[in-house]
Amino acid sequence: MTELAILLPLAAFVALAALSAIVLRRAGGIVARTREVEGFRRSVRDLAARVDTSLEGATGRIDAVRRGQAAADTVSATIEAATDAVERYAGEARAFRGPPHVQAIRDDLVADLERATRALQTIEHGATILSRVRRGDRELEAQTALKRGYLNLIHAREAIARHAQQVDDLQVSVDPGGRNAVISVREPRS
Repeated sequence: MTELAILLPLAAFVALAALSAIVLRRAGGIVARTREVEGFRRSVRDLAARVDTSLEGATGRIDAVRRGQAAADTVSATIEAATDAVERYAGEARAFRGPPHVQAIRDDLVADLERATRALQTIEHGATILSRVRRGDRELEAQTALKRGYLNLIHAREAIARHAQQVDDLQVSVDPGGRNAVISVREPRS
């Protein structure tokens, strides 16, 4: 009887300790996944803000050239600086790490940064032609390249801002079985 009086509380303690270990392990997984998502979220927000700041001034100068308010040869340094910045941002975005569920956001972000690079190259092409030619078909080609590049650059900026909004809508929750942390997207805010 004495052995039973000792074994029963000991068995209850072992069961409670095992249950606590399981709960703590699952909670630790959720905390780790939340930390990973939060780091990814912070990185994307920061990058999107820097991209917007870098391209805001460039789009203003490019628009002035497109509208004929500035000479085409005055925008080459701006295009070069913006292209360099966007390429660095794309390299930075490629290095973002996060849970497998958010890698699609990273890939879309990189694709839109590459789109911005191509838009800047198109703008550079148009500005180069425009600074050398003043009439005829080449001028029309230059104006078309400037307009297409400018619009693509605007659309890339908007898409990058949407990716920052997308990461704000990520949330970590526990799956219905209670075993794993799950990343999901909240319903859009109204």
